Amino acid sequence: MDIDLTLRAKEFASKDPFPMMGFGPIEWWVGNAFMTAQAFRALLGMEIVGYAGPETGVRDRSSYLLKSDQIRFIVTGCQDGDHEIAEHVKLHGPGIKDVGFLVPDAVHAHAMAVERGAESYREPVKIENDRGRMVIGAIRTYGETVHSLIELEGEDPRFEERTDTIARPTGLHAVDHVVANVELGKMNEWVGFYEKIFSFTMLRHFDDEAISTEYTALMSKVMAGGNGIIKLPINEPADGKKKSQIEEYLDFYKTPGVQHIAMSTDDLQTTISDIHGRGLETIYVPHEYYPEAKERLAGIDLDWDNLEAESILVDKDDDGYLLQTFSKMLQDRPTVFFEFIERRGATGFGVGNFKALFESIEREQAKRGNL
Repeated sequence: MDIDLTLRAKEFASKDPFPMMGFGPIEWWVGNAFMTAQAFRALLGMEIVGYAGPETGVRDRSSYLLKSDQIRFIVTGCQDGDHEIAEHVKLHGPGIKDVGFLVPDAVHAHAMAVERGAESYREPVKIENDRGRMVIGAIRTYGETVHSLIELEGEDPRFEERTDTIARPTGLHAVDHVVANVELGKMNEWVGFYEKIFSFTMLRHFDDEAISTEYTALMSKVMAGGNGIIKLPINEPADGKKKSQIEEYLDFYKTPGVQHIAMSTDDLQTTISDIHGRGLETIYVPHEYYPEAKERLAGIDLDWDNLEAESILVDKDDDGYLLQTFSKMLQDRPTVFFEFIERRGATGFGVGNFKALFESIEREQAKRGNL
C-alpha cells in the first residue's frame, strides 16, 4: 500500500475511528429488475428515480434506482444467463448483494478497511457527470454480501435520471437497521469483524433464552457504527427442538446473507394500512397477544383495536416505546423480508415481541413443511 495513502487513512480516522454518515444504497440482485422495481413502487410507494442499462451504455445488466425519502434501493438484473448475477440468483434466489455505507472519503475508508484486514471486492473508482460525483469502493463481508463505501455529492451519477409521476408514498423514510443471518458458531466471528474493520460497538446482546419459543431459538448481537446511525444485528441459530428460522434461511439461501431490512415511518398504523391495501401481506398476530401487550404497556395511549386489526406489535424500553410489524416472505424462497418500525423514543428492537414474532414465523414455516 502506498505509504502516503496509509498516513492519510490514519488521518481520516483521527477524529472518528471509522467515519460514517449512514446507510447508502442497498442493492438487490434479482431475476427481473424491471418487475422488482415495479413491485417496490406499487407495494411500498418507492419512486423510480434512475435507470442504467443497455440504453445508457451499460451492456451487461439493467438497474433501477428507487427512493423513499432517505431510503435508496438498487434492483439489478443481468442480460445474459452466464453472468455472475444470473449465477447468484440461480443459487440463492433474489436477495441483497450490497449494503452500502455513506462515508466522507471513500478512498481512505477503503484503504483503512483493507489495512485492518478486510478483503477488497472492488477498488475505489470515481464516477462523475453534471448531476453528481461519486467515489465508490467495496469490501467483502459475510457470505457473498459486500459493503460499498460511498462518497457522494449531488445525485448518483451511475444512473440516467427518471421522474416518477406514478408512485404514491407510504411514509417510509429511512433504513433503521439491516439484519444478517450467519452459520452456527459464526456470530462472534462477524461481531469481531465489524469491531476490527469498522470500529463498531455491540449495542445489544440477545441469547437463546431471550429469543426462543417452545420449538426453536436463535442468538443475536446488534452492532452499531457511525455514532449509532448504522445498526446491524447479526443472528445465528441456537439449539431447539425443531429447525429455526435462521436454519431455514441458510438452507434456502445457501450462504449467510441479509435476512431483513427494517424501514422506519413516523406513523406505522397509517403506513401499514396503506401497504395492506396495496396487497403486501404482513405476519399474523393472534388475538391472545394483545391483552398481555396492553397490560405490559399500561399507561400508554394506543388504539389497540386498530393495532390488532393491522397485526402490529408494541414494545417499550427505558427510552420510550415502539410499534413494529414484519412482511411475509418477498419471494418464493423463505429468505428475505421487511420490517416496518415506528420509534417513539425507544432505542431497542422489540425484545418483548420476540416470542410472538417467532411463533408467527413458525406458523409460516410449518405451512411450508420446514419447521
